[in-house]
Amino acid sequence: MKARMLTQSTSRLAGWGRQFRPAREVLPENLLEASRGAVLSRGLGRAYGDSALPPASRPEVLTTRHADSFVSFDPSTRELRAEAGASLATINRLFLPRGYFLPVTPGTQHVTLGGAVAADVHGKNHHVDGGFGDHVTSLVVRVGDGRVVTCSRDEHPDLFWATVGGMGLLGHVLEVGVTMRAVPSGMIDEEVTRVDGLDAFQDALRTAAPRHRYTVGWIDCLTRGPSAGRGVLMAGDFSDAPGAGTPGPRARVPRMPFELPSWTLGRGTVRAFNAAHFHLHRRGTVRRRVPWESFFYPLDRLDGWNLMYGARGFTQDQCVVPERSARVGAARVMDVLTRRGGASFLCVIKDCGPEGRGMLSFPLAGVSIALDLPLRDGTQALVDALNEEVIAHGGRIYLAKDSLTRREHFARMEPRLPAFQEVRRRWDPAGRIKSAQSVRLLGDAP
Repeated sequence: MKARMLTQSTSRLAGWGRQFRPAREVLPENLLEASRGAVLSRGLGRAYGDSALPPASRPEVLTTRHADSFVSFDPSTRELRAEAGASLATINRLFLPRGYFLPVTPGTQHVTLGGAVAADVHGKNHHVDGGFGDHVTSLVVRVGDGRVVTCSRDEHPDLFWATVGGMGLLGHVLEVGVTMRAVPSGMIDEEVTRVDGLDAFQDALRTAAPRHRYTVGWIDCLTRGPSAGRGVLMAGDFSDAPGAGTPGPRARVPRMPFELPSWTLGRGTVRAFNAAHFHLHRRGTVRRRVPWESFFYPLDRLDGWNLMYGARGFTQDQCVVPERSARVGAARVMDVLTRRGGASFLCVIKDCGPEGRGMLSFPLAGVSIALDLPLRDGTQALVDALNEEVIAHGGRIYLAKDSLTRREHFARMEPRLPAFQEVRRRWDPAGRIKSAQSVRLLGDAP
């Protein structure tokens, strides 16, 4: 039967960072048929930059959110199989009341399964459970030469591990199998600790890692001197207390009503916010029990929060610095940011576990820092300087967040790139599958 498709009338698309360019969405219900000849797939549009935007020569992108059916769930193995357009929010809503949760989740649940695979998303538990791809059992992919291929660790493993973290460049993910995690409740026993500096923060993360499955920190990226890198560490685990229960999802989420003027998030405003947020938390550790949504997805409390960055939008620079140089490298990244006037009220620090098998997966054993940066005249130069520092310490950036990294910088920070490109050519010899990001970073034809 012919796939029913809707082409959106909009002539512009953007990632979550709201850097718009000419493009159109095609929204099929039948991905198997619609993926024939399509150049790229896109989920819910939460990649910040241009990884889910098509190249200028092929301005239509296949959007998967209407192909969201569940195929099967086996309680004995906890394996869920679903179409690539199924969202993590839908999975949470249906499975958490039944005692199952995602094995790995990023900071928003408004992500599709296909997107979670393509970015090999990581979460607050990477130091324990690795990335999303570590829990994927198999994939069904329409590759660039038109074939529909089932792959796994044992069947076409090269395609499997290049697709995990491959930013959609191996083909269209049609179906995903993933192993869910059994949890005792939907409440989190959380510890919140105020930390006075960046070195102390890295020590606190290392102390919390063996005690808690989930850890993450917010840091003040504008304060200098002895208090540089001060912040708040959140650590937690699913509560097994009697009667902890599982609260349902938020009934209604308010929406950001309009774009803020570009001057709103200037250096002075962000400095004031950071100081207030830090001092809001008293010294020592506070223990409390909180619902799952507030712990895992604080940014989802406000729909359309990206409008706060104004008409020019923003980028997120997320890097990871390996363990051997994490203390010095993280300090240098923060120093570059403050010296060059970068202002970010959302600066997140996490420790990562061992590097995964995804051929371009982001995390490696070390410390990750993520910075939201409003787009201004000097933002490109700031990102260039940050990337030079990351390269100097053997780190790399997260492709799902990137929109400004230069091709030469990416090549220097990614020694796995030649092997990835070789697998790409094997499954897509004509180079049909590509994105605006692959044109920018990998030299694909525009």
